[in-house]
Amino acid sequence: MTAPRLALVIGHRGAPGYRPEHTRSSYELAIALGADAVEPDIVASRDGVLVLRHENEISGTTDVGSRAEFASRRTTKTIDGIRHTGWFTEDFTWAELSTLRARERLPTIRHSSASFDLQSPIMRLSELLDLLDDTRDESGRSIGLVAEIKHAAYFESIGLALDELVAEELTNAGWNSGDGRLTVESFEKTVLDQLRSRGIRSKNVFLLEAAGSPPDLIARFGTMADSYASFLTGDGLRMLRRDLEGISVDRQMILPRTDPDSGRVSSALVEAAHDAGLEIYCWTLRPENRFLDRAFRGAGGSSGFGDWQSDFGLILATGVDGVFADHADLAVAARDAVAASSRARGTVGGSA
Repeated sequence: MTAPRLALVIGHRGAPGYRPEHTRSSYELAIALGADAVEPDIVASRDGVLVLRHENEISGTTDVGSRAEFASRRTTKTIDGIRHTGWFTEDFTWAELSTLRARERLPTIRHSSASFDLQSPIMRLSELLDLLDDTRDESGRSIGLVAEIKHAAYFESIGLALDELVAEELTNAGWNSGDGRLTVESFEKTVLDQLRSRGIRSKNVFLLEAAGSPPDLIARFGTMADSYASFLTGDGLRMLRRDLEGISVDRQMILPRTDPDSGRVSSALVEAAHDAGLEIYCWTLRPENRFLDRAFRGAGGSSGFGDWQSDFGLILATGVDGVFADHADLAVAARDAVAASSRARGTVGGSA
């Protein structure tokens, strides 16, 4: 019997369950807690520096709103069809952004992480690449990068081509060697295709929502744009396999089902993706009651930890190829428990 295929545990924005997201301490902690890879979200500054923030609107994750010198930068923009009011990375130079300090995005849920507010500057992509290289050099442990490119069509519309900036950054940093460490993902397939045409040797993963359409297609085709759902059919998945290696979906789309006789856990979407030759990832595993399926919620209100072991275990037992987690250590523990159970039943990766 072959060894069970273990799902990758990807530190979602580092370890934001414990430290403010996208900070150096968050990434360092994710690595220390056993993450196989880390996931930065990439946006751009006005002068073309690639910045690690969940969104280009940064009032919720930095102290920019309290900085008097930047008060006049507050504005309203439409990004991917949604109006946002706040402060945006593309209106600042990197020199200005580097003076900001990070804060917890969910302070009412993650009190411990919020206790680290304003202790860390925000990061640029080059600094994370250096951190991962230093980790490999010092420990021999190779940590993968799952880089999410955010709002590529929007940034291109204002003269900041993220495909060009990302390709240049990765190449200059030695991250285009094809050594298997690099994955690139986006909700917009266009930017993934552009990166491949620029010679970037990454595993490419298309992020898919349960509803709506990709922003790049809406920008080109308006109401005639293909929906995300159209890519999730058998034909749609096979078409994606021509250009991509994987898809990634909201965990609510996995829909685990347990066979009452064998106890085997499966997922129609996981099976369909694998049948099409695609890997499949899901986001995001979080232990707090607010984020768990109702059956696994416990005491302690929205910030209390529920039965995350069972919740995470069901997702992992479907045979997904990777999971994004805010608490890498908990995801690793759940993955190890699923692997042990699979070995005991004589199954591999959740399959008979």
